[in-house]
Amino acid sequence: MFNWRFASDYLKHYFTAKSRHGVHSPFVYELIDNVIYDFSAKTEYLSIEQIRQQLLQSKAKVKVVDLGAGSHINKDVVKEVRTIAKNALKPQRLAQLIFRLVAHLQPPNLIELGTCLGITSLYLHQANPSAQLTTIEGCQEIAAVAAKNFEILDAKNISLLVGNFDSVLPEVLEKVQQTAFVFIDGNHTEEATLRYFDWILPKAYDKTVIVFDDIYWSEGMKAAWKKIKQHPQVTVTVDLFWIGLVFFKKDQVKEDFKVKF
Repeated sequence: MFNWRFASDYLKHYFTAKSRHGVHSPFVYELIDNVIYDFSAKTEYLSIEQIRQQLLQSKAKVKVVDLGAGSHINKDVVKEVRTIAKNALKPQRLAQLIFRLVAHLQPPNLIELGTCLGITSLYLHQANPSAQLTTIEGCQEIAAVAAKNFEILDAKNISLLVGNFDSVLPEVLEKVQQTAFVFIDGNHTEEATLRYFDWILPKAYDKTVIVFDDIYWSEGMKAAWKKIKQHPQVTVTVDLFWIGLVFFKKDQVKEDFKVKF
């Protein structure tokens, strides 16, 4: 079913967002020029996209346990892997943008909420293989598929945890002194998104980046994104419609950017 509200939000964003030439912040201009608008092919993409294609053809079935806001597409309990791959995986364009962010920033540790079938996890890992990636998935059978994909690429330094974000994330944060890069792609409700943000804040520092997925997914997510942008610890945000980037750089004037992507 066509989502008129979502389409309207996209059009509003498109006509108010800027390209690199409308941005006067040197930090954000460089980010746009060297990362966001770098559409050149990378060798790391090939092997991951081969796995995506295998998932899109897989008729294997898994029992899905959804601990978040659910799916707008399909609420079946048992699903084919290819259906999950088609509807839930990050599109190639977005997954590769996240790869470029990590490759550019080289964070020493990464946290991902929402492993799904592991495609974005592999992009995070391949962008900085020496960094420790902790990825959390709520569904055991989906996590098992992701684990097999990690084995295919012999991906090291990935810790895959299964459970409710509300239980697992505090344990993960307790073990790290600082969080460098966090990708939040799960439980798309206002309350949960703000809760995870609040838990991460004490471990955030000057080089921390938080990436929020689906910031226009619902009215609740739009409200959460607005509150996050207003938080006094946040200095720079970049709204790409599909995802939102949050920075804590103390040398930056507090400013919010909308960028076409």
